[in-house]
Amino acid sequence: MYILLRLDMLGTRILNPHLLSLLARIRHTNALVIADRGFPFWPQIETVDLSVMNDIPTVLQILGALRPDFQAVQVYMAREFLKHNTAATRAAFAKGLSGIRVTHEPHIQFKKRVPAAIGLVRTGDTIQYANMILISG
Repeated sequence: MYILLRLDMLGTRILNPHLLSLLARIRHTNALVIADRGFPFWPQIETVDLSVMNDIPTVLQILGALRPDFQAVQVYMAREFLKHNTAATRAAFAKGLSGIRVTHEPHIQFKKRVPAAIGLVRTGDTIQYANMILISG
């Protein structure tokens, strides 16, 4: 049986059908990774590659597109993000993550969480350590 899916009936701003399919399978307490262009490939995790070129799109753009339809209650990021980025960049991420509990941990520990994710969205972001793991509520 085939089901015809009309994007205009979903009540979401997301147009990419692969991304919509991935989001539909994320349940309570599941994880979704949003990664920069240099993030390693994880063969065991479904990846939606949205990268087009450097900084198109960015991690924050994808986060902004997801927030209305994705209830995140926790975010993990590498502690190195705080050291390697400017105050302006850190402030932009703080604003984008407003209302979500953020935990910064060593990059090695962050990567240990990745295999448990339902999926990964790759962006073209060039900001160092911009990767994040969103935990659904």
